[in-house]
Amino acid sequence: MCEFCHKHGEGKKWYLRAENYSEDLLSDLRKRRFIEEFVSEPEGLREDMEKIEKLDRAPAFVRRAVGRVVSNRQKRIHYGQVVPIEDLERILGFVNSIVRLPCVCRKVNLGKEKRYCYGVSIAPEGGKLLQIIDGLEKSYLKGPDTLGFETLSKEEALTALREHEDEGLCHTVWTFVTPFIGGLCNCSLPGCMAMKATLTHRTPVMFRAEYVAAVDEDACAGCGQCAKICPFDAFLPQKRKAKARVDRSKCYGCGVCRITCVKNAIALVDRAAVPEAAGLWL
Repeated sequence: MCEFCHKHGEGKKWYLRAENYSEDLLSDLRKRRFIEEFVSEPEGLREDMEKIEKLDRAPAFVRRAVGRVVSNRQKRIHYGQVVPIEDLERILGFVNSIVRLPCVCRKVNLGKEKRYCYGVSIAPEGGKLLQIIDGLEKSYLKGPDTLGFETLSKEEALTALREHEDEGLCHTVWTFVTPFIGGLCNCSLPGCMAMKATLTHRTPVMFRAEYVAAVDEDACAGCGQCAKICPFDAFLPQKRKAKARVDRSKCYGCGVCRITCVKNAIALVDRAAVPEAAGLWL
């Protein structure tokens, strides 16, 4: 299991522990200040990304050293993990309020309002988390076309998350000063800064999922649709109509590939049960 499962999950999936969504964790002033700055000052994210991009021009040993420092810092304040839709459904089963809001990354990178982020809380009516972000609404959601914050039912949220998956977005869960979990996001390149930092600039700010994709070659029709939708380019190059093959060194276990498979030939298996992927978290 990933590092957070041992530190914050007592050996179980850390993001499925209700304690990590606790309102008590939001009583900490540092967490409140971080959330306020994260939501109301998105330009800070752009500056952080520019610093990471500069590392690409540095010698390899410098990239590795600074990258480790950045990753370790992010683990303390704002770190994520890829999760499949089944685990998101389990999260939605015990949280008591869900608020949809614009993705800060897309706002900064693309200049567009993409409603791919969800604030979650075990408290009804959004609890302290909604109080914090609702107080920032005027400074964050600017312009006549904004939809504001939307409160969703669990059924509405799950439907929306499935629609994001149809778009090829991978689901992720995020801390706001670890171990407090306050958000679910739906990531893709080029808009998502977390994926950009992790994949493009080799500075991990999120873990791979607890799973990895596996293909039933007997059932696979060789249509190639899984390779087209995979957010991580984790399917090995192959000839036309050849059976799908997963590159476990790239697979993040998001499960998005499954929605394109009309033969149901792709499944998610426990990462720990796959030797070549068991230790790959970053």
